Amino acid sequence: LENTDPRMRGRGIQLLSQVLLQCYSLLQEKEVLHLVLFYENRLQDHHLVIPSVLQGLRALSMCEVLSPGLAVSVLRAIFQEVHVQSLLQLDRHTVYSIIINFMGSREEELKGLGADFTFGFIQMMDGEKDPRNLLLAFQIVRDLIAKNYALGPFVEELFEVTSCYFPIDFTPPPNDPHGIQREDLILSLRAVLASTPQFAEFLLPLLIEKMDSDLQSAKLDSLQTLTACCAIYGQKELQEFLPSLWSSLRREVFQTASEKVEAECLAALHALSACLSRSVLSCDTEDLLDSFLSSILQDCRHHLCEPDMKLVWPSAKLLQAAAGASLRAYHRVTSIVLPLLLEQYTKHSQSSQRRTLLEMLLGFLELQQKWGLVEEDESSLLSLRASICSVVFSALTDPSVQLQLVGIRALTVVGSLQGFLSPSDLELVVDHLIRLTLHEDSQSSEAAMEAAGSLAPIYPKVFSGHMVPRLEEELQSVSFSECEEESSRDHCSLQQRCLQALAAVSTHTSIVKETVPVLLQHLRKVQKGSEAGNTQGMVSVCQSLHRVALQCQQDAEGCWYYHQTVVPCLLAMAVQAAMQESAHPLLGKALIEEEVLAAMVPVISAATTHLSPELAVQSVSHVVPLFLDGEVSFLPQNSFPCSFQPFEDGECFDAQRRLVALLMAFVCSLPCNVAIPQQERLLRELLALSCSCNCPFTATTAAKCFAGLVNKHPAGQQLDEILQLAVNRMEPSLAEGPRRMQALTLLLWVTKALVLRYHPLSSHLTDKLLGLLSDVELGPAAADGFSLLMADSPDVLHKGCHADVRIMFRQRFFTNNVPKLVQGFHGAGPDVKANYLKGLSHVLNHLPKPVLVTELPTLLSLLLEALSCSDRVVQLSTLSCLQPLLFEAPQIMSLHVDTLVTKFLSLTSSPTMAVRIAALRCAHALTSLPTTVLLPYKARVIRALAKPLDDKKRLVRKEAVAARGEW
Repeated sequence: LENTDPRMRGRGIQLLSQVLLQCYSLLQEKEVLHLVLFYENRLQDHHLVIPSVLQGLRALSMCEVLSPGLAVSVLRAIFQEVHVQSLLQLDRHTVYSIIINFMGSREEELKGLGADFTFGFIQMMDGEKDPRNLLLAFQIVRDLIAKNYALGPFVEELFEVTSCYFPIDFTPPPNDPHGIQREDLILSLRAVLASTPQFAEFLLPLLIEKMDSDLQSAKLDSLQTLTACCAIYGQKELQEFLPSLWSSLRREVFQTASEKVEAECLAALHALSACLSRSVLSCDTEDLLDSFLSSILQDCRHHLCEPDMKLVWPSAKLLQAAAGASLRAYHRVTSIVLPLLLEQYTKHSQSSQRRTLLEMLLGFLELQQKWGLVEEDESSLLSLRASICSVVFSALTDPSVQLQLVGIRALTVVGSLQGFLSPSDLELVVDHLIRLTLHEDSQSSEAAMEAAGSLAPIYPKVFSGHMVPRLEEELQSVSFSECEEESSRDHCSLQQRCLQALAAVSTHTSIVKETVPVLLQHLRKVQKGSEAGNTQGMVSVCQSLHRVALQCQQDAEGCWYYHQTVVPCLLAMAVQAAMQESAHPLLGKALIEEEVLAAMVPVISAATTHLSPELAVQSVSHVVPLFLDGEVSFLPQNSFPCSFQPFEDGECFDAQRRLVALLMAFVCSLPCNVAIPQQERLLRELLALSCSCNCPFTATTAAKCFAGLVNKHPAGQQLDEILQLAVNRMEPSLAEGPRRMQALTLLLWVTKALVLRYHPLSSHLTDKLLGLLSDVELGPAAADGFSLLMADSPDVLHKGCHADVRIMFRQRFFTNNVPKLVQGFHGAGPDVKANYLKGLSHVLNHLPKPVLVTELPTLLSLLLEALSCSDRVVQLSTLSCLQPLLFEAPQIMSLHVDTLVTKFLSLTSSPTMAVRIAALRCAHALTSLPTTVLLPYKARVIRALAKPLDDKKRLVRKEAVAARGEW
């Protein structure tokens, strides 16, 4: 430390500093005092020594036992002795770190320095260029202001030393190890500039100047900074600059071609208006908000009246941005603008112009929703109620569909303002919604249904008292027997719309209690009708019931009402139909057709998933005994001609056995903590039915029901026994016999149930499935089964019905089984190789793409081989797997571009339309690879893609145009 050679002294101090950086927390107060005095003295030493001295001071600045006054002493010494900007970047970084440490632990001491501290820092920071150091420097300035350090006469100097970096123009070098982005610097500097109103007189002229810049980035930064400043500025800071700010904002919105710049201008105008709205006025000060809004109205209102309507939208956006800032601003703007828009609407007769004006009116009405309707004298909306309703209702009766759609949106907003619509207006609203729903274009019909669903919870009495009876009347006036006539397709459509509207409006429990009986009554009526059209009619009613069920799920009262009304009724009707089918094969058959039962499944499932455990237990105690013991007492109208025995053998019970689909919908949707009575017996019955039934629909639903219960069954001996029983039933049936297909179906569903919950037996069953890929008869179906294992199931075994689904089960399945698939493919005979490829492509298709990208190098050659397979399912699955990889793994795919181009082009002439479309999409996706890779193939691809331009299918031609154009 006392060596005469400055380099040697530097090394001595460096060693000491490194030791202190390791052990500063162990030092005692006297030691710290001694070291601080030593290091302060060394600041006067040779410049080669200074970096090591600063490292030592950084260590000491972190000591908790620093004596009072030492922090000030160190900083004074640094300000006096060190010319910071002549140091290297790392040493400057050290100085900023020392200041940050002291500001964090010795705030009161530093504030004792007064403005000297601010001045010293300004001198130190002046000229800083390194982004790493600037982030620290900006943080120090922000703390100086936020923690109320004395700025004294140096406010302008502090502003100048930071604002010289505005707007930030920094592009990080490639492979930058520090990871500092331009956005980090922008936000850090903005936090400084927008941290104090004291900067306003210097900052606002700078922002106005930069807003007029030709650089879009400068405009955006200026506008975002202005918006940030408005959060802390008051009327006093803004007053002088308001005309210039408004002028710049108006010009940008009227002239810009950039949506980003326009959006930021509108945000800034909104912020200005909000800032002026917050100001507290004394009796002798000018209301700046009023004069500011007057300028905006003066410059914009005449554009709303121009016949060519060229600047209508920019003007409306500006007015809405200013009006949306506060209720006071809203009343000031709308009192002028709304009457003007209503007047213009009546003046213009063209639908397109009316639509534009109504959309602007809608924008102002939507702003009112923020505050709700305030019944005060100043509420301009209430005084214009009659005119607004008249305009909205006229739009709903206009022949233009586009104007109708805007009218429906406006109706929804007006209706959401409590107290705005009178009782007579509400009746008109219902009339219009019914007319639009039942008799207008499909777009208007859907929009009207959505509007009815939004307004029904606000006016439940009006909708249950007026709309539901009217829809019921319409529904009864059109019977399904009329649908048999070719000329009566309109009746079918009308009936379907009535059903959809009844469902759409069921968004409040009191309305659900009105609509559900109507839908169920209609289902009974359809069941009794003649056969033609019955199936479709029942499916339509079930779809409406499903929608109602989904809308009831979040309301406990509505959910339970729906469940105890709908589920017993559907079960009773189905049981009745099944028994009639057994006794009289021609009566009531439609209700137990597979299509109708499949439509009833989601209804019962949705009615069950959200039940509370107590109510679910109550329900399950009725439903399970119905299927196991024929206990029908809880069903409405339960006088059945014979007993209900769905698990009995014999052809006469075929129809009853199909109803296992409804049992599946119920028991597989129950919460996991609901105990199922006689569960072991039920599982055995389902297992027997799935293996012995000749009807594929019944066998599959029994297998799914068995799998759904097994998935949720608590682990333990009972589960192991039932699974062993299932394996013992499946294995002989899979080996030989007439029911191999049923056994495979059961194997697939049980495997899926166990794979989802990571059960140890799942690997044994998956191996069994892999072995079946080499079976000539079952191989193709087993390969398709891999799709079932990986995909989400719509009715059972998904999270919505409380199944036990572990995260990343697909990745785990991939890791365990894809190597076996690849190995099996290489060892398989030529007649079954396609099965392995199909299974592999199904697994890869459902795998998360990031996982697939990492495994791609090893699997790509197999995928390319799969494209040569003649099986169209394999081709389609592989193409849909490859398409996203072209975007996500261009480097790997580029290595195989020759093969990819050849395969894709050959498949564009496949006899299967879906394959041609998928191949063209892949050819299109190839263009995302680097241009240098593609150029050698350009002419060949363009030539080859000329042929599908003449394809006989329009969808193929459309893809060909897109792909060829990109090439």
